[in-house]
Amino acid sequence: MAEKTEKIIQPFLKKDLVDVQPGNTVKVYQKIPGEKERIQVFEGVVLARKHGKGISSTLTVRKMVGDVGVEKIFPLHSPNIEKIEVLERGKVRRAKLYYLRERVGKKARLKRKKDK
Repeated sequence: MAEKTEKIIQPFLKKDLVDVQPGNTVKVYQKIPGEKERIQVFEGVVLARKHGKGISSTLTVRKMVGDVGVEKIFPLHSPNIEKIEVLERGKVRRAKLYYLRERVGKKARLKRKKDK
């Protein structure tokens, strides 16, 4: 049974995904359909990556707009996601960074990961 579903899902999986981890600051380029299709950029910190590497894997990205926190959940393999660009990598010790929701100002910042 699993082999049949894998065969059906395979053509829809993206091959050019970047390695995105919690704590990274990313820009997600999302297609907005309409008369004129345009691309909207959402830049923020990755709080979580869920559902493994399959077709249902998602990315939760959070950014601050004024004093309000905005979170969006992006399906990684969606055809509406044009590309994901990693701006900087954060040094974190958890897989889910939900504690950042309560943090405000300087306490909400993450340390940068040293490049090798």
